[in-house]
Amino acid sequence: MGLFSRSKPKIKIQTAKKDSFSGWLKCTHCNELIHANELEQNSNCCPKCDYHYRLSVEERIKNLSDDDSFHELFTNLQAIDSLHFVDTEPYVDRLVSAKEKSGYDEAIVVGTCNIGAMPIALGVLNFNFMGGSMGSVVGERLTLLIELALEKRLPLIIVSTSGGARMQESILSLMQMAKTSAALAKLHEAQIPYISILTNPTTGGVTASFASLGDIIIAEPNALICFAGPRVIEQTIGQKLPPGAQQSEFLLKHGMIDRIVNRRDLKNILIEFLDFLKGNPRGNDGETIGSPDVAKNNIKKVSQS
Repeated sequence: MGLFSRSKPKIKIQTAKKDSFSGWLKCTHCNELIHANELEQNSNCCPKCDYHYRLSVEERIKNLSDDDSFHELFTNLQAIDSLHFVDTEPYVDRLVSAKEKSGYDEAIVVGTCNIGAMPIALGVLNFNFMGGSMGSVVGERLTLLIELALEKRLPLIIVSTSGGARMQESILSLMQMAKTSAALAKLHEAQIPYISILTNPTTGGVTASFASLGDIIIAEPNALICFAGPRVIEQTIGQKLPPGAQQSEFLLKHGMIDRIVNRRDLKNILIEFLDFLKGNPRGNDGETIGSPDVAKNNIKKVSQS
């Protein structure tokens, strides 16, 4: 080996720049940089401004139910194109695309689970499947879940996030508004509690039916809750809406919802409400499923605790 010779340095030289995700995101609400891991650990809420990002169905069920307690029901019901509907593409193609994109077979998942060791009936809408739109299968699965809650005397919880009725099913979709509302009326007559949870966004025919019929209506912060969007309303009435007119805070102020709950506190609040409800006497049969009217009087107590 010569005096000025040297061995080849063990340095890896990157000739091409790697275009990979580093894990950092910019919050769409406050524009602060946040890490994906931090966001996940914070229930998909921005740790800087607490903006609530959308949860998947799987994340939502995990967030609310006790571990390994959820049992999915009525998966045998599948959508069909009975109207042979075609807009920019056939409805059957849209269904196939939605299933591949979302990993689910419909815009709702229903079943039974435990929340704080209390058995309940739970339905969760899936915005990733055609915008959480309500078609015939969504309405039928919900109605069957409500009827199961009536039969088994289970409290009912429905988590809504939807763009409204599914236009590709036309009148068949609109009929689900009446069907689900009629089923909920029977649940109300039996004094079995129904808690409706509204998340961002909850709009259209879903807002105009089962989402607004809860004995207790809870919303997440800054959620868009409306029938028609602000742009449509402004074009219709020819004037601007007040700031935040269709957000959950505005609705709470005007008595349309009962409470706004941070996602991280939601399960504990549900347990408190269910505990209030299940301890109230029911009729001559001695059961103690509870009266929703009593819960209304207790909301202030929980809010102040």
